[in-house]
Amino acid sequence: MVEKISRSDRNFSKAYIITVDMGYGHQRAVYPLFDSAAHVEGMSMNGYGVINANNYGGIPKSDERKWSGGQGLYETISRMKHLPLIGEKIFGIMDYVQRIEPFYPHRDLSKPTMQLKQIYALINKGWGKHLIDELNKREHLPYITSFFTTAFFADVHGYTGKIYCICTDTDVSRAWVPLDPRTSKINYLVPNRRVKERLQLYGVVEDRISITGFPLPKENIGGKNLSVLKKALGERIIHLDPEKRYRNKYTHTIQEFLGSRFCTDICVPVHPLTITFAVGGAGAQRELGATITQSLYTHLVTGQMRLNLVAGTRNDVCRYYQAILKDLGLDKKHSGVSIVYADSKFEYFKKFNEALNTTDVLWTKPSELSFYAGLGIPIIMAPSVGSQENFNKQWLEAIGAGVAQEDPQYAHEWFFDWLKSGWLASAAMQGFLNAPRNGAYHVEEVVLKNKKSEIEDMHLL
Repeated sequence: MVEKISRSDRNFSKAYIITVDMGYGHQRAVYPLFDSAAHVEGMSMNGYGVINANNYGGIPKSDERKWSGGQGLYETISRMKHLPLIGEKIFGIMDYVQRIEPFYPHRDLSKPTMQLKQIYALINKGWGKHLIDELNKREHLPYITSFFTTAFFADVHGYTGKIYCICTDTDVSRAWVPLDPRTSKINYLVPNRRVKERLQLYGVVEDRISITGFPLPKENIGGKNLSVLKKALGERIIHLDPEKRYRNKYTHTIQEFLGSRFCTDICVPVHPLTITFAVGGAGAQRELGATITQSLYTHLVTGQMRLNLVAGTRNDVCRYYQAILKDLGLDKKHSGVSIVYADSKFEYFKKFNEALNTTDVLWTKPSELSFYAGLGIPIIMAPSVGSQENFNKQWLEAIGAGVAQEDPQYAHEWFFDWLKSGWLASAAMQGFLNAPRNGAYHVEEVVLKNKKSEIEDMHLL
């Protein structure tokens, strides 16, 4: 007798992977999964298979207008935040609407917000229906998305396969959960224990939540044996611990997780100490990159350090940095400063991930890049932009992998004090030990192979 396998229990080799072209966080979350993306002719991004729900081929003009209005407003307000007098007030209003309520005391937080009701009003009038109808014409593969609105599209408009939503921060607002969680088909793939507990307060049943970790780029990990990650981390600790204070104290820890060769005196730095500074998708905080460059100028021109200025896909930020480097005389090929820029976001992610393998410290606001502490990279945190980033900041501090920046004008002083103390080496190892790193593999196991994630008991927060 042949046992029948139901559609919900079968294994898959591919899934429809849906994201939105807004900022970097939602696309960065699915980039590591692109080799599992089912290509949909005319809708998917060339070479990657992923579908951008707000600008795919054939999107109705009415849907396109709904997306562009919200995105343009968010980016404009994010860039306005630093303006004197009015900037903080305007941003504060937007942030309040998207706020995450305090976690304690434990209470029922399932009441829908006005923002969520407005989203559903548009969906019930047909927003997103074209996308779901097109996918329903094809094979009923799992549907993975990194944005709550596109998860609601599939839920409301009757997608016939399983629906999965990747949460992209260390805590999430009520907007991530449907009006009525009890009747929803959405399954959540969450980065940590706190998000699972938060979703339950919003009314999501436990069986629909899997703790997978945030999907980190596979090219920075090297498979389940972590070959690429361990090599990069071992070399990083040498660069971050010039006086061997951390290595002398934690020799056994390094030997157990990375190997004894990184504890010996014959292991020397393989490249100059390297900092990577990354701005957000709206281009905010670009001026901070200029200040860092000016402060570290002497160390850069003498070859003691390297600096990567990440412009992402923002041509205006790239040109801004080019002008700064020209003014400082650092625009030559071997100046010690590189600009990371690409025309498309997935090509930018590829370049950024390549730079990370030789990055010793990541300096950025506590965005989704907070999860990259799991690669063993210590994070210097620029000021938060938005409520969710405050929670990311708290999480980084709790696991010991991140610290708030001091005055960037004096980075040439405090950064090297941190370096000599061995703290940055400690933060690198803390991130490696305490932050999930195999999220991409766990997502694929849950979605494609119907395996329950095994990491729930491996991470504290």
